[in-house]
Formats: sequence, structure tokens, C-alpha cells
Amino acid sequence: MGETIDFLRNLAVTYGLRVLGSVTMVVIGRWVARLLVNGLRQVLRRARVDATLISFFGNILYYLLLAIILVAALNNLGVTTTSAVAILGAATLAVGLALQDSLGNLASGVMLILLRTYRAGDYVIINDREGFVTEIHLFHTLLTTRDNKAVFIPNKDVMDSSIVNYSRTELIRLELVYGIGYGDDLLKAKRILREIAEADERVAKEPPPVVAVKELAESSVNLVVRPYVRVADEVSVTFSINEQVKLRFDQEGVTFPFPQQDVHLYQAN
Repeated sequence: MGETIDFLRNLAVTYGLRVLGSVTMVVIGRWVARLLVNGLRQVLRRARVDATLISFFGNILYYLLLAIILVAALNNLGVTTTSAVAILGAATLAVGLALQDSLGNLASGVMLILLRTYRAGDYVIINDREGFVTEIHLFHTLLTTRDNKAVFIPNKDVMDSSIVNYSRTELIRLELVYGIGYGDDLLKAKRILREIAEADERVAKEPPPVVAVKELAESSVNLVVRPYVRVADEVSVTFSINEQVKLRFDQEGVTFPFPQQDVHLYQAN
């Protein structure tokens, strides 16, 4: 009886100390992991890294450290972790293969945030989808179109396509074409168009708007107006100039020709 009690006492002391050590290891390890993660986040914030990327890297580091701590704690208890690590690795590989498209979106999202191809608020064209970048997530990008539709584009599709970013430069050039009749005063029409473009405060002074003859068409002389405006003013300036041109041309007697055909009738003898 005494030997049994001594055996149980020794067993309790031995494994009790191991359990206590493992619990202490987990508690202190989690505290150290949080300190390291907070330090990493502060460093990334000072480097002006995107907030989404800061959160992503912080979570990755925390769970990686937590996994290392748990493995160390199990080893301290005498548990063989070699097979567990192998099973965990195989499970991770299987999950990775099953979620390869999602992981592709994740990797593409990280690259987009690092490369800063576009930012929130930029006006872009992606996969023939046009709109303002509202949010950039790790798995998708959210665009808001001009007619207020939300478009979710997987980041993998974004990286696999060409991206047109209108907001990367401060100004964009419009090309507005107006046809006048062959019998109208060409120089007067050009003067009117130039006055309208230069009078609009939203049109950039430098470079100045260009007014020129674009082509001599079948039924009209086509004039082109090329003003530089901000992306946000593109639609409003186009609407405004179109209206002003119609009003001024009507006042100045400049005509808008339309396609015509002359039909000649001959009476047979």
C-alpha cells in the first residue's frame, strides 16, 4: 500500500510539474506573441503600410507563434508531436489544394496592396468594369459604378487583366466632336467652341483646350474639342459643354447638318 502511494505521489509530482510548466509556457507564450504582433503592427504603421495588410500580417504571425507554443507545450508533456505535425502538414496541403482559387485571390490581394496599383477612391476600368474603387479586400475588390451599382471582382481576375487607372494622373482629356455644315463659317464655329471650353472653370488652363478640324465627313465638317478635366468632372463637363454648344450655335446661326440624299427623277421618253 505504501509503495502504491509513493508511486502515485511521484507520478503526480512528475506530471504535475510538467502540466504546470506547459500551462505556464502557453500563458507566457501568448503574452509574448501579442507583444511581438503589436510591435510588428507599429513598425508597419510607421512604414505607412495599408491597414488591411497590417491586419493580415499580424494575424499570420500570431497564429504561427501560437502553433509553435502549443507544439512546445505538448513536447514538454512528453507527447510525441512528430506524427501530429505530419498529419497537420498533410491536412494543410489538402486544404490548400481545395482552396487554391481562394488562396490565389488572397495572394493577388496582397500583391495589389503592396504594389498600390490603385487605391480607394480611384476611378478604374477592370475586366471591362468601370467605376470608383470603394474597398480593397484580400479576396476581392469592390467597385461602385456611376449608376451606383456595386461590382465585386475577385483579386485573381484583377491581376490577370489589364487595369486602366484614370486617377493615377491628375487630369484626363475629353474628346468632344461636333459637326457643322459645309456652308457654315468654320472660323466662327471654332471661336465659339474655344470660348465655351475656356469659360468653364472646371476645364484646366494648362494644358489649354484644343479646338481643331477632325475630319471632312460626307455631310459635315467635324470639329473636335479636347479639354483637360479632373476625373470627377468628366461627365458634368461633357453635359455642360454639349448644352452650351447647342445654345450658342443656334444663336450664332451655325447649323448641325444631318445625313441627306439627293434623289433625281428622270422621265423616260
